[in-house]
Amino acid sequence: MILPIYLYGQPVLRENAKPVDLEAKDELKKLIEDLWETLAKADGCGLASPQVGISKRCVIVDGTGLVDTYDYLKDFKRTIINPVVTWESDEEVNYSEGCLSVPGIYAEVRRPKSLTVEYYNENLEKVTETFDNFAARIVQHELEHLDGGLFVDDVAPIRKKLIAKKLQGIAARKIQTRYKSK
Repeated sequence: MILPIYLYGQPVLRENAKPVDLEAKDELKKLIEDLWETLAKADGCGLASPQVGISKRCVIVDGTGLVDTYDYLKDFKRTIINPVVTWESDEEVNYSEGCLSVPGIYAEVRRPKSLTVEYYNENLEKVTETFDNFAARIVQHELEHLDGGLFVDDVAPIRKKLIAKKLQGIAARKIQTRYKSK
């Protein structure tokens, strides 16, 4: 089922998401299916459960649509459940980010170039994986949602001032999205 994507200003986006109950397999399977359907309809490269109003520690990432720019993302589709970041590189990189929950705003964000994450996949297998470059960017952006953060929190102070009115407009729902939103 395609779910509405919660936009900037919705309280669920600022919550610290709760761990997924791995014993509730049917509920988890439905959540994952709904996330993938919603992401496909919205045409994004990642989606976190809080973005659809469900405060659980589950994200999906899909870099396959970016393969023309980053050929190493050709098979990059992951379901990441109850993630724990165990390592981040000291080297950081800047990149312009956007977000389905903050439509129409893009800004430079500095993040570690690489990170290692322990998580459960969709088969409830425990995985430890190191992500690099743009794959790391996608994962970090989505994981930030699980701790109540948004990429606009990470931008330079002057940029925050420049986007403040746009953010107010999104919070007041004075925008339209090409996908179902709330």
